[in-house]
Amino acid sequence: MYKLAFFVPLANAEAVKDAIFATGAGRIGDYEACCFQTRGTGQFRPLDGADPHIGRVGDLKHVEELKVELVCEDALIREAVAALRLAHPYQEPAFDLWRLESL
Repeated sequence: MYKLAFFVPLANAEAVKDAIFATGAGRIGDYEACCFQTRGTGQFRPLDGADPHIGRVGDLKHVEELKVELVCEDALIREAVAALRLAHPYQEPAFDLWRLESL
């Protein structure tokens, strides 16, 4: 089992979550589409060569985003991360991935 956490602009959150959930990620027992969301502000400065979805090269940008956390079975994690990258509006989506232990 893995835990996947990613950051996404508010306007794109539902579409990105739907793409990840379509892979089977976010299932816990008899429930699907399970996640926890935290609202916050992300910041970044696109460098030369970047093609930013939001903001301009060289300018510091602050964006209201969600941090979305969910679990994913081992067999589905590569597909879930691929769906995240494909559906996410950012050129380089930020995400964390942890392998979970079961007791």
